[in-house]
Amino acid sequence: MIGDGDDDVRFDWRRGGAAGAGLLAALVLLAMVFLVKFANDAREQALSAERRAYDVALVVRNVSSNISRAEAALGRFVLDEQAETGALYSNDWAVAGHQIRQLARLIRGNEQQEARVQELERLYRVRGEELAIAARAALAGQDQSGISYFYQAGRSGTLRQLDSKLNEIIVSERRALRERIEQSQFFSAEADRLTDYLSWLGILVGIGAISLGVVAVQALRQNAAARRQAESEAERAENLEVAVRDRTQELWEANQALKAEAMEREAAEAQLRQVQKMEAVGQLTGGIAHDFNNMLAVVVGGIDLAQRRLNGPRREVLMHLQNAMEGATRAAALTRRLLSFARSEPLLPERVDSRDLINGMSDLLDRTLGERIKVDVELDPETWPSYVDPHQLENAIVNLAVNARDAMDGQGMMRIATANVTLAANEVGDVRPGQYVKISVTDTGCGMTSDVLEHAFEPFFTTKPVGKGTGLGLSQIFGFAHQSGGEVGIESEVGKGTTVAIYLPRTEVEAKVRVHPAVQRAAEEDVHVPGARILLVEDDPRVRTATVDALEDLDYDPVACSSGAEAIELFHAREFDLVITDVIMPEMTGPELIKHLTTNYERDFAVLFVTGYVGDGESDELRGHELLRKPFTVGALAGAVSAALARTAIDPPRPSAAAAKA
Repeated sequence: MIGDGDDDVRFDWRRGGAAGAGLLAALVLLAMVFLVKFANDAREQALSAERRAYDVALVVRNVSSNISRAEAALGRFVLDEQAETGALYSNDWAVAGHQIRQLARLIRGNEQQEARVQELERLYRVRGEELAIAARAALAGQDQSGISYFYQAGRSGTLRQLDSKLNEIIVSERRALRERIEQSQFFSAEADRLTDYLSWLGILVGIGAISLGVVAVQALRQNAAARRQAESEAERAENLEVAVRDRTQELWEANQALKAEAMEREAAEAQLRQVQKMEAVGQLTGGIAHDFNNMLAVVVGGIDLAQRRLNGPRREVLMHLQNAMEGATRAAALTRRLLSFARSEPLLPERVDSRDLINGMSDLLDRTLGERIKVDVELDPETWPSYVDPHQLENAIVNLAVNARDAMDGQGMMRIATANVTLAANEVGDVRPGQYVKISVTDTGCGMTSDVLEHAFEPFFTTKPVGKGTGLGLSQIFGFAHQSGGEVGIESEVGKGTTVAIYLPRTEVEAKVRVHPAVQRAAEEDVHVPGARILLVEDDPRVRTATVDALEDLDYDPVACSSGAEAIELFHAREFDLVITDVIMPEMTGPELIKHLTTNYERDFAVLFVTGYVGDGESDELRGHELLRKPFTVGALAGAVSAALARTAIDPPRPSAAAAKA
C-alpha cells in the first residue's frame, strides 16, 4: 500500500511538473508573441516615419526648384517685358508658396522643423516683396528700371537665407531619416531574432507535448496553424499596403495633372481678359484722342488768331477768344464725362426725393428739349428716397431726355416716370437683391437694334452723325449708377421706341431733401464780402497765379502757398475767413489739411475744395463743404466762394486790415 502511495505521489508530481512546464512554456510563448507584435508595430512606425522623411525631402527640393525657376523667369521678364514670361514667373512663385504650405503640413508635430518652416515662410514673403518691385516695374514698362530692381533683388541676402533654411530642413530630415532607418533595421532584426526564438520555443513545446500526450500535440498543432495564419495575414497586410501606396501615388499624379491644367486654363483666361482690356483701352484712347484733338484745334486756333489780331477789331478778337473758351469748356465737359464713366467723378451723395427733383427740373427740360417734345411726367406719390449725388442724377436724366429727343427727331411724346420696385439678384444687369427706385425715360422714336443694344454702354459708341454726340452719355449714366450702388436697364424695339431705366437703392438716411440747383439758387442770396481774407493752397504755380488774380479781381484778399505745410504756418500766423485748397497734393492732401486745421485750431472758417480728379474713398471726406471742379471760370469761382461763405454758420467775415484802409 505504501509503495502504491509513493507511486501515486510520484505520478502526481510528474504530472504536475509537466503541467507546470507546459503552463510556463505557454506563458513564455505568449510573451514572445506579444514581443513579436510589438517589434512589428515599431518597425511599421519607423517605416512610416521614413516615408514621411522622403516626402519632406522631395517637397523641399521642389520648393527650391520652383523658386529658382521663378527667379529665372523674372530675369527673362524684366528683359523682354512679355506678359507670357511674367505669367511663368507668377505661376512658379505661387507653386513654391503652395509647396511651402504643403511642407508645413508634412512636418506638423516636429517643433524644430515647424520653427524652420515658419522662418522659411517669412523669408518667402520677404523675397516675394523684393521680386515684386522688379515685376511691377517690368509690367508697367518702365524702360530699364525692372532690370535695376531685379539686380538689386539679386544682391539681397534673402535668397541665400532661403537656400540655407531649405538646406537646414533637408539636413534635419536626413538626420531623422538615418535615425529612423536605424530604428527600422533594429526592430526588423529584433523581430527576426524573436521569430527564431519563437521557433526554438515551438520545438521545446513540441518536446513537452510528447510528455503531455495528445493534448500537448493538439496544442502544438493549433499553435502552428495560428502562426501560419498570422504570417498569411501579415503578407496580406503588406500587399494591401503596397496597393494603397500605389493607388495614392496614382491619385497624387492625377491631382497634379488637374492642378497643372487648371493653371494653364487660368493663364489662358488671363491672357484673353488682357486682350479684351487692351482692345477696350484702344477704342477708348482713339475716341478721346479724336475728340480732344478737335477741341484743342478750336482752342489753339482761336488763341492764335486772337494773338494775330490783337491790334485789329475788338469784336473779331473777342469772337476768337470766345471760340477758344467754348472749345476748352467742351474739353472739360468731356473730361468730366470720362471720369463719370470711370467712376472717378467725385460724388457728394445726400438724401434725394426723386419726385421733387424731377418737378424742379421742368423748366430746364422745357428749355433743353424744345416746344415740339411733349413730356408726360408720371411720378409715384409714394416714391422712396435714394442716397445719391443730386447733380449727377440731374445730369443723367437730362442726358436720357436729350437722347430720347434725338431718337424722335425732335418731335414726339416722352414719358418720365418713377416707381418702387423690388429686384432679385441679377434681375437687371448685375444688380444686387433689394428695394430700388426706378426712374425711367421712354420715347416713341426709332428704337435700337440688337447690335446697337449690345454696344450701347461702350464709351464713344454713338449712332448719331459726326459732330452730334460724343458717345459718352449712356456710359456716363452707367458709371454713375454703378458708383451709386445701382444699375441701368434698356428695353427697346425697332420702330416703337426705347425705355432706359435707372435703378437706385432705397435709403433710410434722414436728411433734408435737396431740390434742383436752379430753384435753390433762385432762393439764395449771393454772399460777397469785399476784402475777405482767403488762404489759397495750390501746388500748380500756373493755376495758383491765375486763381490769385481772379480773387483779387473779385475784391478779396488772397494769400497763396503751394503745400499743406506752408498753409499750416500761414494759418498759425494769421486768421482767415476762407480756405481754398486743392484736393490732391503731394505730401498732404486737401482733406488732410482741413482735418488738421479744424482739429488743432479753434477758429471758424469756411472751406472750398478745388479738384480735377478725386481718388477712391476721398469723396466721403468732401461732404459738408463746397466743391469747385477744374477747369473753372472767374464766374464759377465767384459763385463757389460766395456759396462757401454762405454755408458757414458764423457771422459774415470781417474785412481785412488792407480792405479797411482802402
